Amino acid sequence: MALLASLPMYDLEPLRPATDAWWAGIAAALRRQGFDDVPETLSREGGFSDRFDQWASPDLLLSQTCGYPLTHDFADCLKLVATPLYRARHCAGPRYCSVVVVAEDHPAVTIGDLRGGHVAVNGYDSQSGFNSLRALVAPLARDGRFFGRVSETGRHAASLAMVAAGEADICALDGVSFALWRRHMPELLVGTRVLTVTARAPSLPYVTHAGRSDAEVARLRAALAEAAVDPTLKDVRECLLIEGFETLPRTAYDEIDAMEADAIAAGYPDLM
Repeated sequence: MALLASLPMYDLEPLRPATDAWWAGIAAALRRQGFDDVPETLSREGGFSDRFDQWASPDLLLSQTCGYPLTHDFADCLKLVATPLYRARHCAGPRYCSVVVVAEDHPAVTIGDLRGGHVAVNGYDSQSGFNSLRALVAPLARDGRFFGRVSETGRHAASLAMVAAGEADICALDGVSFALWRRHMPELLVGTRVLTVTARAPSLPYVTHAGRSDAEVARLRAALAEAAVDPTLKDVRECLLIEGFETLPRTAYDEIDAMEADAIAAGYPDLM
């Protein structure tokens, strides 16, 4: 079976030409690093191309995942390659946070004002939409509860749409997604405002299959480093807000587990 590659985390429809060009540059660098059977194109969702199937596949060459799956459901399937650096307001080096969004005319001034409200969450396997928000709210919970209702939407954009339409009071959005929307799809943000931000954590990592050798991972990192300074990819990197990569130890992502553990210890395992 041919090797797999995907970049599903920020694959917004208007940015797909840029994402495809970014992959073409990375793929060329991978070939220069001696990798055979490098995919010409990215696998996208649908059938076997579903990102969960990709992350579990031993044929995975390179992908990007949320930090929460890396430390939870796919901890035994994925190996950290590198952490991207994004030129976005809510990023600092290899770290990012979530923006907590409410409707533009919502009277809330602080997160505490959302007690009993309706929260939209993209998924319970999301660091940016779930885990970081739970950590933010945990100190305010009473008897394990804070929100009055939770809706799982499946996507950050769907959570944002619910808030904009007045169908939910609040959601937490990946700071990089927020920056990309603001630059390329500002219409999605109409009718909303940022209430606050969550604590930072390591940004969404580029990963490979856990069975790959340290030598292979080193070559993957070298290819990403090449792509990060390739002058022919300068406009593509600017479009995608990518500034480079940093090599973090896998233990850096244990911070995500610590956020979860602290919220559970505070008696707030869920978002209700």
